Amino acid sequence: MKTEELIQSLAADVKPVSRHAVGQRIALGMTCGAVVTLTLIVAWLGLRPDLATAMYGFPLWMKWAYTTSLGIVAIAATTNLARPESKSLRWLWLLAVPILLLAGISIAELVSAPDDASVAIWLGESWKVCPWIVLILSLPIFVGLLWSYRRFAPTNLRAAGATAGLSAGAWAATLYCLHCPEVSAMFVLTWYSLGIGLATLFGALVGPRVLRW
Repeated sequence: MKTEELIQSLAADVKPVSRHAVGQRIALGMTCGAVVTLTLIVAWLGLRPDLATAMYGFPLWMKWAYTTSLGIVAIAATTNLARPESKSLRWLWLLAVPILLLAGISIAELVSAPDDASVAIWLGESWKVCPWIVLILSLPIFVGLLWSYRRFAPTNLRAAGATAGLSAGAWAATLYCLHCPEVSAMFVLTWYSLGIGLATLFGALVGPRVLRW
């Protein structure tokens, strides 16, 4: 059999794959993980008792704008790295935009606050546990993204794991806002970001192990 005939016979029964297959599978994995995370928040932490009122305030939407912005950029990078020919992380520079915007709000917040209130604004009441809670809540979403990746062929495994962790951390922090009563931009910039960073580091560490193919 000639090489051309062999290739044609191997490709004869191959069904076409939708151009949106990668995005759809990643969205499915992330959604399933997010459902588990949301269930964990309701059962373990509980929703804010004043959530209905908080929906009309600036702090909650500020937190959501920050975490969802990080999540959108991260999931775009995660989707890109799912393909074997994609190794670029060029999209990640966009993470600087929400970080700088929130930093600007934080500076304005500190300037307008009394001098003796700066530490309280920065630490809030839950700084010791906030990053760790975000990390724990990110795990179901991270597992969902790993499940999605098992059907793909990423080649930059550490970067793929890191962006999956970043995505999981950002979207877990978004859902955590349903519980967290902290209102300070400085608190969110520091402790939410630390939790998201821990999830990113975790993804970078385990990515090469679990994504190997």
